[in-house]
Amino acid sequence: MSVPGSPPSADLLPSVDFLPSVDHLPSADHLPPADSLAAGAWGDAAVKFGNSIGAIAGFLGILLLVFLVAGRARGRLARPLAVLVFLGPAVLLLAVGLVVPLVRTVYLSLQNADGSRFVGGENFGWAFTTDSIREVLLNTLLWLVVAPLVATGLGLVLALLVDRMRGQAVYKSLIFMPMAISLVGASIIFKFVYEARGKDQPQIGLLSQLAHAVGWSDPPNWLLSQPLNTFLLMAVMVWVQTGFAMVVLSAAIKAIPDEVTEAARLDGATGLRLFWSVTVPMIRTTVMVVLTTVMIITLKAFDIVRTMTGGNFGTQVLANEMYSQSFVQFDDGRGSALAVLLFLAVLPLVAYNIVQLRREREVR
Repeated sequence: MSVPGSPPSADLLPSVDFLPSVDHLPSADHLPPADSLAAGAWGDAAVKFGNSIGAIAGFLGILLLVFLVAGRARGRLARPLAVLVFLGPAVLLLAVGLVVPLVRTVYLSLQNADGSRFVGGENFGWAFTTDSIREVLLNTLLWLVVAPLVATGLGLVLALLVDRMRGQAVYKSLIFMPMAISLVGASIIFKFVYEARGKDQPQIGLLSQLAHAVGWSDPPNWLLSQPLNTFLLMAVMVWVQTGFAMVVLSAAIKAIPDEVTEAARLDGATGLRLFWSVTVPMIRTTVMVVLTTVMIITLKAFDIVRTMTGGNFGTQVLANEMYSQSFVQFDDGRGSALAVLLFLAVLPLVAYNIVQLRREREVR
């Protein structure tokens, strides 16, 4: 029996047999050498590379066999077989990659979180009646209006200015260059631009340095200031898409017949009047195509928000909320409902683009 205050006896101590002893821990002598690890890594890479080459070779072999059979077909089977050979793989890939996921998403949007119970339109009602989700929808609508209009407008202005400069190919390449950067990469770049530190700390963010240069001694934390942070995130999308708009609109402006411009100048149209009365109407179809294309990209804006703020501080948008519901909160029903809303929002823009392109081809 132990005396109060004295250390417990060895019999009363808990067993620690489950802990590994030092003798059983691997020593440095028993660790695999670096050469063995490197050889194993190279071996795994070689196996994966061989499997990839085998899969590609098998796919090409199947296509070759199918084309060979289609080429030897004669009579009534020739045309149906040719149609099947050329359209079959495309239709199959379209079904597997688009139709089946679409049907499954619509089905999941009508189920509860784990897909065990049918709830009908409850998830869509949640999306339109929950305050936080309505804020997300309003943010998405704000993105849809501001970012495409600014990107298209800047692209049009730059197209007019750069076309009058010498060495325009160099300037166009520099303006178009952000298109080669992924949205994640662009977001990381602008995250450093918006970096903000305390008043007494050295500032490394370009925006904070500019604020200090103009006499603003205590600029805010840019990505935490609402609603300014939402517009700062839009600036990333505008920076990336302006080059695309400039190149396409520049090509459309150069396609305007010289006779039309000369006739307008003879009638006294110059400067802004020439631009609004002649240039804009002649490229209106191209402007609308560029605008709707940037709108589609903006609706799917996920990378920028996810990388820079994670959807916090009032910057959440529909695409990122869909990801959060599905893969963070594991609510497949609500995530699928938001995905369906996103699809329904994109669908009219895609249809409008198709109609405009068909009209432009008919005119040509």
